[in-house]
Amino acid sequence: MNVIVVGFGRVGSRTARVLQEEGHDVTVVDNSYEKVKRARKRDFTVVEGDGSTIGVLEEAGVETADSVGALTGDLDVNHTICQLATDYGCRAVLRISQDVDPEEYARYAQDADEVIYPERLGAAGAKTALLGGDFNALGELTEDLQILVFPVPEDAPIVGEHVNEIDLGEVGRIYAHGREDESLTIPLPGTIVEPGDRIALLAESDAVDGVRATLAGD
Repeated sequence: MNVIVVGFGRVGSRTARVLQEEGHDVTVVDNSYEKVKRARKRDFTVVEGDGSTIGVLEEAGVETADSVGALTGDLDVNHTICQLATDYGCRAVLRISQDVDPEEYARYAQDADEVIYPERLGAAGAKTALLGGDFNALGELTEDLQILVFPVPEDAPIVGEHVNEIDLGEVGRIYAHGREDESLTIPLPGTIVEPGDRIALLAESDAVDGVRATLAGD
C-alpha cells in the first residue's frame, strides 16, 4: 500500500517504521526540521512542510495514496488533514491525543475512516487503521474482547520465536511488545521474544485462560 504518515513524533515514527518494514510505500510529512532530518536518516521519503495544506499533501503524493495518517499531536491539524485526504479518496486515520467530549468526538470522527482515541496502543492502532483494519472489531474476533499484558516467563515455549509469528488462532491477536524495562510498542517483523518481555494482546473474554496457557506452555 501507498501510505502517507503526517507527523513523525512518537506515534507517527513508529507507525511509519513498521509499515516500511512490512513492505509498504511510506511517505513522511512533518514541519519540524529535526524530525525531517531523523526521518531521512531512516531512509523514508520525506516532505517537509505543513501536512494540513493541499500543496504539501500533493507533494507527498496524496493523489495516488491509499491512506493518510493524521498522527500529529495537534487535533485541529489532524482534523484538517483528514478532511483533505477524504477529498482525494484516501482512507483517513485521525489521531486524537487529548480528552474531548462526546459531541467533539463525533464532529471530528465524521471526517475520518478510523479514529485512534485515546492512544489505543498508539502505533499498533494507527498501523491497523491505515491498512484498513478495524481496531474495535478486528475482523474475525468478536466484540467481547479483553486487553491484557502477558509477562513472558523464562521457560515459556514462545521464547525465541518471532513476535509476529506467534499464532493465537481465531481467539486472540498480539498488538504490542516490550522488553522488561521498555515501553510497549508495536513489534517489528524481526523482534524475537526473550524471557521477561511483556506482550500486549486482545483476546476473546472466554478464551483468556487458554491464550495464557498457550503463551506460558501450561
